[in-house]
Amino acid sequence: MAVLVTGGAGYIGSHMVHALVDRGETVVVVDDLSTGFDAVLPEAATLVVGDIGDQPLIEETIARHGVTGIAHFAGSIVVPESVSNPLKYYHNNTVKSRALIEAAVKRGVQSFLFSSTAAVYGEPSKALIDETMAPAPVSPYGWSKLMTEIMLRDTAAAHGLRYAVLRYFNVAGADPKGRTGQSTPNATHLIKIASQTALGDRPHMSVFGTDYPTPDGTCLRDYIHVTDLIDAHVLALAHLMDGGDSLTCNCGYGTGYSVLEVIDAVKRVSGVDFKVEIAERRAGDPSALIADSARIRALLGWTPKHADLDMIVSHALSWEDSLRKRNTKP
Repeated sequence: MAVLVTGGAGYIGSHMVHALVDRGETVVVVDDLSTGFDAVLPEAATLVVGDIGDQPLIEETIARHGVTGIAHFAGSIVVPESVSNPLKYYHNNTVKSRALIEAAVKRGVQSFLFSSTAAVYGEPSKALIDETMAPAPVSPYGWSKLMTEIMLRDTAAAHGLRYAVLRYFNVAGADPKGRTGQSTPNATHLIKIASQTALGDRPHMSVFGTDYPTPDGTCLRDYIHVTDLIDAHVLALAHLMDGGDSLTCNCGYGTGYSVLEVIDAVKRVSGVDFKVEIAERRAGDPSALIADSARIRALLGWTPKHADLDMIVSHALSWEDSLRKRNTKP
C-alpha cells in the first residue's frame, strides 16, 4: 500500500511527503523537477522523475508500487502568468489532471486528494468565504483548478472515486524542523519575497496596488502555515482511505492580513527596515480572500497549531536563510 504524491518535490507537496513518511506511510513521488527539488525529499520516499500527463508512466507507477491513494499537488500556480499565458495553465493544471484522474480510475485507485485554491471564488461578495459561495474565478489559474474539481465530481459519480478538494488560501512558512520550504528562487509568494529582501537578496520589493477597497488599500489575504495546511491534507486523505465520503473544504484561519501588514511583520521579525516600492495592480488579483474554515474543522476535527503571523514569518525567514547558506557554500 502506498500514497502517490504528484509535485512532491515542490513547496507544499514536499511537506506532505515528509508528513506521510513521519507517519510510517509508503510514499512515491512523481515530479518532473521543473520547479521542484529532490534534495528536500526524505530518503524513505521513492522519486519517479516524470510528467503527470504521461498516463502510461502514472499507470505503471500505480501498479508497481501498489498505490491506493493519490495526493495531487503538481501544477502551475502564478496568477498573473496565467492571465498572460492561459494555455499553459489549462494544459498543466487541467489537461494533465484529467490524465492523472483517468489513470487512477483505470488502476482502481479510490482515494484522490486534490490541491485546489481560493482563486476558484474570484472576487468574493462577503468578507468570509465559505464553501456554499458559487465559484466565479477571475483568472485562468482559478478556472484551471475549478475545471479539475468538476472533473473529479463527475468522475466520482460515474466510477465511485472518492475525492477531497481542499481550497486553500495563502500558504506560507516552512517546516519547523527545517527540512523543506519554499525553494524556488523566483517564487511570487509575498512572505518569501519580503524575506529575501530582508536578507539582502533583493534590493527592494514591490507592493502591487494601494487602491483596493480595503482598510489600507492593499490586498487582504488569509495566510496559513504550510504545516497546518498539511495536517488538513493528512486528515482528509485518511478520511478517504477509511471509506469516508467525498468533500470540498476551505483551508485558512479566517483572519486577513494586508500586504502592508505582512511587510511590517517581516520587518519586525527580521529587524531589517528594507525598501518597499509601490507599483501598479497585477492582473487577476482579488481585493480580499479570507476563509471560513468551519466545515473542515467540523468534519475532520482540524485544529491549527501555527496560526500566528510572526511564527509563519519566522519559519519562512529561517528557511530562506538556510537556503542562502546552502547556495553560497564553496
